Amino acid sequence: MDDHRWMGHAIELAHRCPASTSAFSVGAVIVDPDGRELAGGWSRDSDPRVHAEESALVRVGDRARLRGATMYSTLEPCSKRASRPHATCAGLIIASGIPRVVIAWREPDLFVTCEGVALLIAAGIEVVELPEFAAAARAANAHLAL
Repeated sequence: MDDHRWMGHAIELAHRCPASTSAFSVGAVIVDPDGRELAGGWSRDSDPRVHAEESALVRVGDRARLRGATMYSTLEPCSKRASRPHATCAGLIIASGIPRVVIAWREPDLFVTCEGVALLIAAGIEVVELPEFAAAARAANAHLAL
């Protein structure tokens, strides 16, 4: 996998998010084991409450292809969610069967305390952090007081 290339693409998607004072701007890309993009999404791309990971997952037609895929997200997948408490991004990723998640930045405790990485690891999902992309992920969130 070309983790840097795909995280760069996720960062580009994060910059498409409509700004919100009550939510992060996040980009997400799902890539198959052969390095082909299965789907991408960003926060609030299809409705004001949709999260990037959720948006990307909805766009994958053949769910069986997720079993060998990697999810790239500019922010740690949420473990708590006010808008859809029973559909956290960490939970959706675990249920999807995606075995590997790459993130740029751990979610700060601005809105909730996030335990997404811990939940993914506990579920047996490999989690890779690319801290060299954290500043770019934060830049997409300049509208928030971080």
